[in-house]
Amino acid sequence: MCITFEEICEKEVINIADGICFGFADDVLMDTETKKVTAIIIRGKRKFFGIFGGEREAVIPWEEIETIGKDTILVKTAQKFSEKNEKENIFQKFLNIFL
Repeated sequence: MCITFEEICEKEVINIADGICFGFADDVLMDTETKKVTAIIIRGKRKFFGIFGGEREAVIPWEEIETIGKDTILVKTAQKFSEKNEKENIFQKFLNIFL
């Protein structure tokens, strides 16, 4: 079966190990030497005009994908969302918008 990047991003990712919905796939990792997809990336939801939120991220290896269905991608993983740099200064986020 062939699937496009756009189609992957339109599917919800659900962990069958605990029933948690990770959200929608945002990106894929590709190995340029083997020309194969190695993982899907799910980022946290952005809040307040895309400035705040989005600190969480899950990288799910391709081997942990059980099936890709019509509406969902089922994975079996122990992976949880990880917090990225919680101590980043809010003021710095505002500055980044204007720089």
